[in-house]
Amino acid sequence: MSDFVLELNALTKTYNAGLPNEVQVLRGVDLQVKAGEIVALVAPSGAGKSTLLHMAGLLDQPDEGEVVFAGQDVTGLNDSARTTIRRDEVGFIYQFHHLLPEFSALENVALPQLAAGVGRTKAHKHAAGLLDQVGLQARAGHRPAALSGGEAQRVAFCRALANGPKLLLGDEPTGNLDPDTSEHVFATLLDLVRSTGLSAVIATHNLDLAARMDRTVRMEHGKLVAI
Repeated sequence: MSDFVLELNALTKTYNAGLPNEVQVLRGVDLQVKAGEIVALVAPSGAGKSTLLHMAGLLDQPDEGEVVFAGQDVTGLNDSARTTIRRDEVGFIYQFHHLLPEFSALENVALPQLAAGVGRTKAHKHAAGLLDQVGLQARAGHRPAALSGGEAQRVAFCRALANGPKLLLGDEPTGNLDPDTSEHVFATLLDLVRSTGLSAVIATHNLDLAARMDRTVRMEHGKLVAI
């Protein structure tokens, strides 16, 4: 059994390969994330951090290199197998919450569980427990339009953790919030991640937030360097 939940080995990715506007985004990226480790990924806009997270979450494939998840090389898996891993083993959070507007907070958190075959009663009970953890039990029946930005983002965190993933990937998860709300929401995220013991890679521009994670790496010229 591997000590790492995620290993990215010599990943390369070029867009518009062979054309005049070719952009080489990843130039041999290496990253290993241990079980229970929270890694901050710092990079300016356009440096390729979203591309890297898409590779790690099996949303895109590298031109070269390999992605190893929990000791298994998953680089060449077919779409069906990749979808199953994403659904069951990886949680995603983004700068905007992307909650479904026609569903309540509780229903939004229950949906990934229902997609994985969990019964409705069990899914709703688990969703209620997660919302309680982030202080939103009284808002469980509210739709996203009735929630504040910070509340909606906390619901999105719960949704990302609903299926008990091994790995959480965050792309500027508090970047759309004001500083005070960002601080509160980020503290909630760290508490959730540490209490569940999962691994996480969180992209952020905020060096103060990055310093509160276990380790920070910075993307420079298509590669990662430790800070």
